[in-house]
Amino acid sequence: MNTMNSTRTAKLYRYQLPMDSGVVLRDNKLSQRTGYVIELEHDGKRALGEVSPLPGFSLEDTDQAGIQLQEQLELWSHNKPLTPYEELYPSVAFGLSMAMMELEGELGEQGNYRAAPLCTGDPDELIPVLNEMEGEKVAKVKVGLYEAIRDGMLVSLFLESIPDLSLRLDANRAWKPEKAKQFIKYISPSLRQRISFIEEPCQQPEDSLAFAIDNGVAIAWDETLQDAVKRPDFNLSDLTGAKAVVIKPTLIGSVERCVAIIERAKQLGIKPVLSSSIETSLGLTQIARLAHQYLPEEVPGLDTISLFQSQLEVAWPNCDLPLETLENQQLIWQS
Repeated sequence: MNTMNSTRTAKLYRYQLPMDSGVVLRDNKLSQRTGYVIELEHDGKRALGEVSPLPGFSLEDTDQAGIQLQEQLELWSHNKPLTPYEELYPSVAFGLSMAMMELEGELGEQGNYRAAPLCTGDPDELIPVLNEMEGEKVAKVKVGLYEAIRDGMLVSLFLESIPDLSLRLDANRAWKPEKAKQFIKYISPSLRQRISFIEEPCQQPEDSLAFAIDNGVAIAWDETLQDAVKRPDFNLSDLTGAKAVVIKPTLIGSVERCVAIIERAKQLGIKPVLSSSIETSLGLTQIARLAHQYLPEEVPGLDTISLFQSQLEVAWPNCDLPLETLENQQLIWQS
């Protein structure tokens, strides 16, 4: 950041937005989303950043993130160096670095707003949505919530019914090896190549790897990547055997760290996919802009705005939900 003596002001808002009634995270109902928005002003420029630890997934809770965030904003507003991002909570590092990136004019305005639609039951309902998609016809199915056999039959039905469809499957470590075998048994080997990847099919990474090798199906690391980046000796090349890595910035850390993982994944021939941790429309649009800048050809996993009952400050394209402003949220600190 520019360290010249010039006017800097910072504000910290705490937001609360109601969620759709059916949102459940790791057996806990999420009735509202709570987090923070940073507002920075410097030399006539304004920038925002969202810090929203995800309950049940983030190491830090909302209060811990808020305390650390306020400390950093006090440093910044007094022209003092910030704590290195790798020493901050991931959600704080991401929101802060995103605001700084925007303030410096380093974040492009254009966003990658393509979304892989979520499939739940009827292939006929999906076809019109896919027909409007540009490029690869890719959709997503949550598996592991019901019986493995039912999931396998549903995935097979979609792949058989729509010949140009690729599917991303998200299992969230739901299966033991026997359940994973039950699932894949109902998908013929000729269809499996159109499964782009299954995110974390088994509870243990080694079981996921064995499942991939034994059944000729691609897997993606999500939680395994989140666990690995916490280690000081983290090296993406150690996460072998996966076709893709799912990068959730709120759970991974700063923009710089996310970009480094993207670039390293490309070098290793692994598909990097930027994905949501149920950020508000404000945070989602920034991740979409990041996705356009670094992964313009890849469909990001940012289809979570429908889980909210309202948007925040910045509208997601073609979203009909009402838009709340920052002024309606709680201003808890300012410089």
